[in-house]
Amino acid sequence: MAQFSVNAQRFDPYKNFKFRVKCDGRYVAGISKVSALKRSTDPVEHREGGDPSLTRKSPGRTSYEAITLERGVTHDPEFEAWTNKVWNYGSGLGAEVLLSDFRKDIIIEVYNEAGQIVLAYKVFRCWVSEYQALPELNANANAVAIQTLKLENEGWERDYDVTEPTEPSFNEPA
Repeated sequence: MAQFSVNAQRFDPYKNFKFRVKCDGRYVAGISKVSALKRSTDPVEHREGGDPSLTRKSPGRTSYEAITLERGVTHDPEFEAWTNKVWNYGSGLGAEVLLSDFRKDIIIEVYNEAGQIVLAYKVFRCWVSEYQALPELNANANAVAIQTLKLENEGWERDYDVTEPTEPSFNEPA
């Protein structure tokens, strides 16, 4: 069976360096790194009383790992505004947390080398559990200042409406 149904001539899998993240219907500027989407299901072991030598396993509780987003430090206040909904220092007693809308769904899109969207995942009910506003600052370094956002989530699913696009070919006669 071919790895790619629409582009049978394609041999290589997709690369991991072309992607975008969408939140609140807008693309988030400057995202340079997204951690892996990972879930795990705990096995539940059991055995029947009449069969002492065999342990059976069935699926138990499923959990989804937090997703980390990284981007260069800019004047865009969106990351910090989102984190302040979970905890806003100095906002006054009883107003530190904004429970009404601190959860957001995000979409992670993957693109091929030609810039066509090839995969998308919807991540549900994300909220910020960790925020790094500034990295370690070092006068002797030669690096970009990176912000980090750790998102807890309640699951994700592939968007099957995004299908394999027909990739452009440069071998066709003009």
